[in-house]
Amino acid sequence: MSDGEPIIPFPRSEPGRGTPGQGNSGPAQIAFDRKELNLILNLYGMHVAEGDWRDYAMDFGREVATFSIFRRTSEVPLYRIVKNPALARKQGLYAVIAQGGLILKRGHDLAQVLRVLIKKPRLAPT
Repeated sequence: MSDGEPIIPFPRSEPGRGTPGQGNSGPAQIAFDRKELNLILNLYGMHVAEGDWRDYAMDFGREVATFSIFRRTSEVPLYRIVKNPALARKQGLYAVIAQGGLILKRGHDLAQVLRVLIKKPRLAPT
């Protein structure tokens, strides 16, 4: 290395990501893309405006991405919207899971899966 040659730092390798320059096996983290987040946040905004939901949390892991919906911050989530690529060819990439762990809907299309969380209009008693 000569004095005129610039030093190019490599980012430190994180646990599980391997060293720079090596071929990594798959993505290091599963996340929702912009379209998916747009669908989820539009639904979330509707329910916040109605006073049903008040908080959310997002968790991006190595195997699944989760969007958790809370009525109050201090409680367990009412619903979890889960993206699991391992199930993409089997039961579907997306799932909506209720508070007790019951899977409400599962499928390949996020818009269809989220329909389970949309309130159905009711006729008001006269």
